[in-house]
Amino acid sequence: MIRVVTTLVTGSSGHLGDALVRTLGAEGEHVVGFDLRPATGTTHVASLTDREAVREAMRGVDVVLHTATLHKPHVATHSKQSFVDTNITGTLVLLEEAVRVGVEAFVFTSTTSTFGDALRPGPGEHAAWITESVRPRAKNIYGATKVAAEDLCLLFHRNEGLPCIILRTSRFFPEQDDDAQRR
Repeated sequence: MIRVVTTLVTGSSGHLGDALVRTLGAEGEHVVGFDLRPATGTTHVASLTDREAVREAMRGVDVVLHTATLHKPHVATHSKQSFVDTNITGTLVLLEEAVRVGVEAFVFTSTTSTFGDALRPGPGEHAAWITESVRPRAKNIYGATKVAAEDLCLLFHRNEGLPCIILRTSRFFPEQDDDAQRR
């Protein structure tokens, strides 16, 4: 008997979330989409800080793919408190509810922006090499809140036994401050 996995995708209206919803759905998986903005694959429209909405969406969920976030471009348009609410408090609510229902896997999508100033080459160096030993040095509220959310994931893995992995991805969209000459 083939078991159908139910996957909750947060940020289901965003670039990555939408792609995950479409891909998983095409593979026959049951997908629950969660986002502030409605979209084709979004089944629950609410904030991650709304515990009741998260609890409702989490019913029967086996796997959580947490891609919802305020991104670096939002630094110019959103308050620091909005970043804390979405990236830290929203992640905390999601982790607590994931433990409550006993999800089998929790994947947190973080960012290479957590490295921040650690990405700058030292004097006389042409590049900064990023390895597992490099410690994040956030340079804005986005990076700081993603580091804090990573720490929450580690805490829930260690203290609650939540199977959790953190993926530090790069961007999924161009930003105004991209330097085309550098590429």
